[in-house]
Amino acid sequence: MPDTMALRPSRRPPVGNAEFRAAMSAMAATVTVVTARRGDERLGRTVTSVLSLSVNPPAILISIDMVSRLADVIAKTGRFSFAMLAEDQQHLADAFAGAVDPEERFDVGEWSAWPSGSPMLQGAVSALDCEVIGSIETGTHVLFAGAVIEAETITSRSPLLWQRHHYHRLGVLDEEV
Repeated sequence: MPDTMALRPSRRPPVGNAEFRAAMSAMAATVTVVTARRGDERLGRTVTSVLSLSVNPPAILISIDMVSRLADVIAKTGRFSFAMLAEDQQHLADAFAGAVDPEERFDVGEWSAWPSGSPMLQGAVSALDCEVIGSIETGTHVLFAGAVIEAETITSRSPLLWQRHHYHRLGVLDEEV
């Protein structure tokens, strides 16, 4: 299997960046924070480009800007942690999206550590500790596949959503039928 994904130009001209961004903004996504640690350095970023990859093995896929320090630390350590933010954690999403300097981001929220040493956010809807089991470079981003080695979920919490450039909440959930 190749570890890079060579992207070829499309046969027809693609839509413009503004049109693409407008179209993709319609896709609602759970707001997440991806974090990593190397020595005393802890890094993190708000991310919505995430997907559940497989149940067997339990794995997720995240997309990280390949020139970022976060991508470098994930590649060097072979691990990352992941937190699905709860609807009352918008301040965390903003902090890790750049509203707070990188060295002060972990002052926002309550953090501990997984047995691996990776940062663990307390109070998240779900928190996962992952070991990198594969990666693919796409030219601007790295897709990291992570095997989920630890997981904690708080079923009473609802996720914070991002859609059309704004935060949203699920509201009242329908009862199961």
